[in-house]
Amino acid sequence: MLITCGCQHLKQEMKCNASKSSEGNSKKSLNCDDECARLERNRKLALALNVDPEAQKDDHIPYSTDTLKMFRENVKWSQEQEREFRVFATDDTEKRLRFKAMPSHQRSFLHSLAEDFGLDSESMDPEPHRHVAVFKTPRFVSPPTKTLKECVRIQSNAEAAAASLLEEQRRLRSNNEAYNGFLLKHPRFGLTIDTLRSDLTPQFNATPGLAFDISWLPTEEIVIKAKPATPWTRIEASAIEAALKAMKAPVAAIVSMKRLAETCQLCTLDASLNILRRGLEDEGARDGWNRVASKAVGPRSAPQQRAVGEKSVYTVLGSRVKDAKRKQEEDKKALAEEVPVDDWAEEVRREEMREAGGED
Repeated sequence: MLITCGCQHLKQEMKCNASKSSEGNSKKSLNCDDECARLERNRKLALALNVDPEAQKDDHIPYSTDTLKMFRENVKWSQEQEREFRVFATDDTEKRLRFKAMPSHQRSFLHSLAEDFGLDSESMDPEPHRHVAVFKTPRFVSPPTKTLKECVRIQSNAEAAAASLLEEQRRLRSNNEAYNGFLLKHPRFGLTIDTLRSDLTPQFNATPGLAFDISWLPTEEIVIKAKPATPWTRIEASAIEAALKAMKAPVAAIVSMKRLAETCQLCTLDASLNILRRGLEDEGARDGWNRVASKAVGPRSAPQQRAVGEKSVYTVLGSRVKDAKRKQEEDKKALAEEVPVDDWAEEVRREEMREAGGED
């Protein structure tokens, strides 16, 4: 059994030793010490001033998460135990409350609820007679003003509000990540903002609901940020992103044709022009000078395999060149060996006679 002092602060376990002729240790008690006196003074002061800051908060829950969780699992039974606690807590003459034997999960609820009330609790006797005893101690002031059912409702409302806030934050985060500008990488040397705006004005004018701010970044990149055309115009981030995606191809074409920059890609910018998200450079069609240069390069074809014994075109051409050089050298040699003719007229007459004889 457990014996306590008058204020229930001090506890000591000892054998009962009771019998038909003797009460044993059932009437024994402990003497209060200085700590008991201090706790009792604090309790009386709190009661006199009626000060409980936490209880004054509308959304304050004086119960632990475990207590509320077990309460939800068996509401009707838990409410009956809570009523027992409140009757015991409001009766100044009662110092101890003993419950009947029950399973361990129910005893866990009683221990948790006693802790929330500011009471001490002990499990006594072995199974299957194990039960819970609750004691008032100096740390007990008053029972919680809110019931478990009220706190479960407050907790449910708080969870619903938290879920709604999380969804709102997710939606805002999604809007913040939507594309709201263009990023020009490796701009042309000597390019100015006025020149860029002049070249892109036709595309800007094609979207009358948006205005565009052009700025240089410290990284030598150029950003074009879209915003509503007027301060009182409200445009959803998704609508701005859709408009920029529609403008992407013609803007990239102008940037490439006029060689304003090497690449043009979509991006997400914050208020300080920090780049939060970059689109893919090859999103849609390839932009920039690389695409222009690629048009001048002929299509590549895979090397073809030659049949066995077939000569390469380079080998054939080389042989023909070599034969032509050999024939040219032979003609030069024959010309050098030819005997010079003294009488050209006689030689012509002989040649004509040879040709005439050959025809006959």
